[in-house]
Amino acid sequence: MTPTTIDLAARQPLERRAAVELGRVEYHRFVDTLESLDPDDWDRPTDCTGWAVRDVAGHLAGSMRTQTSLRNVIAEQRAVKRRAKTTGESEVDAMTAIQVESVEHLDHAALIAQMRHDADRAAAGRRRPPNLMTRLLKIPVDLGSIKETWTLDFLIGTILTRDTWLHRVSDVAGAIGRPPHVDADHDGVIVADIAAEWTRRHGEPVDLHLTGPAGGHFAHGIVTADTPRLELDAVEFCRILSERAAPTHHLLATPVPF
Repeated sequence: MTPTTIDLAARQPLERRAAVELGRVEYHRFVDTLESLDPDDWDRPTDCTGWAVRDVAGHLAGSMRTQTSLRNVIAEQRAVKRRAKTTGESEVDAMTAIQVESVEHLDHAALIAQMRHDADRAAAGRRRPPNLMTRLLKIPVDLGSIKETWTLDFLIGTILTRDTWLHRVSDVAGAIGRPPHVDADHDGVIVADIAAEWTRRHGEPVDLHLTGPAGGHFAHGIVTADTPRLELDAVEFCRILSERAAPTHHLLATPVPF
């Protein structure tokens, strides 16, 4: 049977409610992964410069706790601006450092328990703001190669979900040397959304074959004999777009934010 080709040009960005539900599931999958770690796994280095697995977990634990209430969001943003002004760090670096430091006092079991407790509450917090506010409120972002303005809707819906997902399937999985749990119904939706945004950013025709359970056959534009045909693993595709791995084609040099 010939696999269905998904037209990426026709694929709309995820709505916040759908993105947050994927994020809720991803929170629990991340915690499941932490529960499977051996004691030595926590100290293994990841693709995130200067971070071991424990630091990645701390970043996500702090992020989840922040999202459980508007009060926490406001408090974190104030702390981020104070730290960035004092240290000269970017606000993104200041934020992640604050998140990691906020749970340094927890042992591994307590960290896992906090994250499990906060998972559904953080997702509910991300759903709570009214749509009009999240679509009108704009946030300048500086991620090195990506400097642009996002809506709050995009940040708390799509980006927070992608961030958790890639930390699980790439950073932690790569550090501990075990393949992540990946499937079509959950991970495949996240990958397809990433692929669609990637094509919106570069705008060129492409015939994209992503392998593995989260992959699929995608196309953008009119596919001819001259159209670039790219075939690679779905998770590796996302690692490249996140600039964790070197691009193997000029189109893959177009980054996507995570």
